[in-house]
Amino acid sequence: MATRRGTHVVTGARRRLGALLAVLVAALGLVLGGATAASAHATLEGTDPERGSVVATAPAAVTLTFSEGVSLSADSVRVLDPQGNAVDDGRPEHVDGRSATARVALRSGLANGTYTVAWRAVSEDSHPVGGAFTFSVGAPSDTSVNAAAVQGAEADGAVAFAYGTARTVAYAAFALLAGAAAFVVVVWPGGAAVRGVQRLLMTGWVALLLSTVAVLMLRGPYERGTGLGQSFDLSLVRATLDERIGTALAARLLLLAAAGVFLSLLVGQLGVPRPTPPAEAEEPEDEEEAELRRLERAAAERPQRDARLGLGLAGLVLALALTATWVGADHSSVGIQVPLALPTAALHLLAMAGWLGGLAVLAVGLRHGLPATAVDRFSKLAFWLVAALAVTGVYQSWRGLGSWSALVDTEYGRLLLVKVGCVAAMLGVAWISRAWTARLRTSDETPAAAVDAEEAAPRNDTRDDDPERAAQLARQRALRERARGERTAAGSPARAGLRRSVVVETAVAVLVLVVTTMLTNSPPGRVAQAVADAPATAGTGAGAGASAVPGRTAELKLPYDTGGRTANAKGTAVVTVDPVATGPNAVTLKLTDSAGQPTDVPELELAFTLPDRDLGPLPVTLQAQGTGSWTGTAQLPLNGVWVVSVTVRSSDIDQVTATQQLKVGP
Repeated sequence: MATRRGTHVVTGARRRLGALLAVLVAALGLVLGGATAASAHATLEGTDPERGSVVATAPAAVTLTFSEGVSLSADSVRVLDPQGNAVDDGRPEHVDGRSATARVALRSGLANGTYTVAWRAVSEDSHPVGGAFTFSVGAPSDTSVNAAAVQGAEADGAVAFAYGTARTVAYAAFALLAGAAAFVVVVWPGGAAVRGVQRLLMTGWVALLLSTVAVLMLRGPYERGTGLGQSFDLSLVRATLDERIGTALAARLLLLAAAGVFLSLLVGQLGVPRPTPPAEAEEPEDEEEAELRRLERAAAERPQRDARLGLGLAGLVLALALTATWVGADHSSVGIQVPLALPTAALHLLAMAGWLGGLAVLAVGLRHGLPATAVDRFSKLAFWLVAALAVTGVYQSWRGLGSWSALVDTEYGRLLLVKVGCVAAMLGVAWISRAWTARLRTSDETPAAAVDAEEAAPRNDTRDDDPERAAQLARQRALRERARGERTAAGSPARAGLRRSVVVETAVAVLVLVVTTMLTNSPPGRVAQAVADAPATAGTGAGAGASAVPGRTAELKLPYDTGGRTANAKGTAVVTVDPVATGPNAVTLKLTDSAGQPTDVPELELAFTLPDRDLGPLPVTLQAQGTGSWTGTAQLPLNGVWVVSVTVRSSDIDQVTATQQLKVGP
């Protein structure tokens, strides 16, 4: 009868698991359906009117063309006149439905002068991008644009902190939820009945739910650079849901509903006492009776085994689907080798969750009777998880960095070095944990049941009707219970040492998650080198970082070395700016090789960026004036310390960007 009841329960659980799997597969397809190849971070490829150009008559609209699809909002493209007043209609849209374009109509009757176009959008990898450029109608003019009006892709500080915190909590919660569930199913089924483990599972689920809602509400203000007060703007939430990351967040909420069902099944199926198999006789009468007992024992254990298998499969699909809500809307979904990057990133995230979430359950389980065999089983599993982390991490680093120099020259590379250091520290602590695991495996701990029996035996034949004596016995029993609880919590020295090392390992893991969140918010390996560290070079006028007197000519000398073997691969770029003031500036660029002779290159770019105002880069259209000489006009709308960047490409694969600072104004 017990076997039939167990079979009936398992059959009902299988039906619920089947429905759960259908929901998970549908959500997984929803997230990955839009993960197509693209370039990491959208870049502005063309404009109409052209950047820095002078047009005879005022255009009816401004059109931008990007390297990949972008999402637009009401303030994605703003056009400001020389006095800083908006002259666009405030309704940017895609041209003919092409997501890689943006167009905004202009008011009629625009006067002559220089106009500033500030744009802000969200690229397909869910990161905000922005910039600005100028064009002139009739003739260039001075322009005074309000600094706040030309903010680039920089988010509000409070919003950026809250958004980053919510993303970090989401990573940690996923690791706790997925890792703890995997630990219970694979390593320690009895842990489902432990109250501490149940709290870990519920904490992971609730934290992931709340952090996902927080990310969804903060995404709009984060993209648009507004304050925290806009977090409750439902129109921004609806706009976010129309984006790829909004689809991923909605799918995650759907999957969390399925995860709630999964957790109830997990605790309900594995958190109940196992049926006690029939006891074996010390001396079976014959082989037939022994075989019968073996079959009865197998039948009693089968419902538990089937439940673990079904829960394991459902949990794996659920974890994969939840992982897709990150990798399907982040760096892995764009750039090179997307078909390989997506599963690699998913495996990396799953291995991280299995390791870090398992550590949390291990720390709790060591206080609640976790068997030494389970500790040893997790130790072996953790080895393969760390191996998967290492292999996938190396691939992701190679894909994101692009060059060795990016390790120290970019924010992404420096964060990656910090993460590698933290992971190395975790591996060191993990090595100590493995040593404690070996000691725990060989330690001789006194079974708790034997101690309980020994303590309880002297009281069995004691009977006393004296109330005072009864109270004294009750106090003694309470003291014994407390002492037994302390011994159980402390365990053997090996168990206590392992618990301490696991706690340290988990603390370092939290730092790893923080750095991981910062990595996902940083452009992958293509961030411009910190201009503050640019080497100073002697020159006339405004050399590197020096001030230029308004109305005077400044000359910047920028040495370059593309690393190629051609004659033009190494030399000096001399940029002359006249008159070093706001408005139009005549620019001359001369290129010489290592021998000081004028030289030409296949491709040459000159741009001006004002980092303090997130303005630019403002490219300069260069006109060749003979071998090694080009001229153009730079429109500099604001005073400040501008960064002049010269990009030289000497061959198909050899390219370098040299930068220097130029101060405009007082």
